[in-house]
Amino acid sequence: MKKWMPYLLVSPYLLHFSVFVAFPVVFSVVLTFHSWNIISPMKYVGLANYRHLIHDRLFWQAVWNTVRFLIVHIPLQILVALTLAELLNRTVRGASFFRAAFFLPVIVSGVVVTILWQQLLSYNSGILNRLLTTVGMARVAWLDDPAVAMYSIAVMATWKNVGLYIILFLVGLQSVPVQLYEAADLEGATNWQKFRYITLPMINPTIFTVVVLSTIGGFSLFVEPYIMTEGGPMNTTLSAVMYIYRQAFQYYHMGYSATLGFCFALIILFVVIIQRRYVEQEV
Repeated sequence: MKKWMPYLLVSPYLLHFSVFVAFPVVFSVVLTFHSWNIISPMKYVGLANYRHLIHDRLFWQAVWNTVRFLIVHIPLQILVALTLAELLNRTVRGASFFRAAFFLPVIVSGVVVTILWQQLLSYNSGILNRLLTTVGMARVAWLDDPAVAMYSIAVMATWKNVGLYIILFLVGLQSVPVQLYEAADLEGATNWQKFRYITLPMINPTIFTVVVLSTIGGFSLFVEPYIMTEGGPMNTTLSAVMYIYRQAFQYYHMGYSATLGFCFALIILFVVIIQRRYVEQEV
């Protein structure tokens, strides 16, 4: 009995991993070589799904839309989160209140937040456009202009998630030894020099964590464009995940959607590896 006890103890995890991780991954890979609409039996098509993917302009547009979102979202997320974390790391009255206030949007339903921002950015009745017209400025089509819509969504997503990264940066900042700053003060270092040569290198692991989490979260963009713009105008806010969702659950192209998901996962892996090398070299 003692010989089998270790296997019995890990068996619940192995069962969970097999059913909810290993089997879905293997099934998805197998599905990429088949055509299946859920109702009819699967039909083997070889590499046809991959050939279709290469020439699918809408998918690559969706990937580019997601990249455009990340170009704004990640730097803005890091800048705002690190700045607010630096302020909250100091002795500030009501710091606990501000920490809770910044973190509140994180725990609020994404659908609720998206609907609120949809009303805020509405062209005719949105509060933001009302403020602009009050000061004599023209309305902005925040969600209807192809050149602006995705960036508006990026700002909203940053507001929604920045509280989580403030907490992460706070933990990183509070782990920096105070003695390093005291030694820098004795050497006459400026605040910028202390931040550049002490704070940033010491919180490098935290920065990498935030970059990776922001990237993965950005690549999984779905709720915001699905509710606010439905992928429009002219597919300029169609995210890659939203396109995969359409292929699977609107058109029932399960094999092709699995192929898209597999390709998209490889893109995310490649981007994360590049980010890791860049962050480790620059910070």
